[in-house]
Amino acid sequence: MLCLMSSYFITGTDTDVGKSVASAWLMLTLGFDYWKPIQSGLEGQTDLEFQKELTGLPDNRFYPETYSLTQPLSPHESARRDGVTIDMDKFQLPSSDNLIIEGAGGLMVPINNTQFVVDMISHLNVPAIVVCRSGLGTINHTLLSLEALKKRSIPVAGLIMQGALSPHNREALEEFGDAPIIAEIPHFENLTKENLLTVQPEIDLIKEVKAA
Repeated sequence: MLCLMSSYFITGTDTDVGKSVASAWLMLTLGFDYWKPIQSGLEGQTDLEFQKELTGLPDNRFYPETYSLTQPLSPHESARRDGVTIDMDKFQLPSSDNLIIEGAGGLMVPINNTQFVVDMISHLNVPAIVVCRSGLGTINHTLLSLEALKKRSIPVAGLIMQGALSPHNREALEEFGDAPIIAEIPHFENLTKENLLTVQPEIDLIKEVKAA
């Protein structure tokens, strides 16, 4: 079955795998707007502030967080310390024609006592893009993430790999993961808008994606 989608949930195989960089790249390269439903940690620069600074795009391309939690912890724990309970029904898609939604951590990160990030993707009813490292360990972590999405019948638009090019890992993920590579983003010592724009997409996300 094929479904026409213009919104995607950006998840990762782990914390700090590069979801924010991938999100900035998608905004700059393919014209997506940005929404981070849960921000855990308010000290220093938030992910929304990072996106605005790196991309230099106007404020109307960004949507405010649904939950802004003070501690840089798993959302369920950060919410508990703030005296907040994260309610799935509070998450409603902004009215954007093309939207990327940046998750918190990986798929099985809890957001409350009974639900996880992967449940948020199901609730929002959008396909996922999985951001993964290019190096050692990525095959196991990425295939486990894809298995969790498949189990819940969540469509996967593809993978974004980050780090030094690793052709054998790419080949393994394409063979065993049955998901296309959207792009390979190298590690930039100096991360700038101009550097990100040198990375070209390998598939057109605005077109149809294969449903699970």
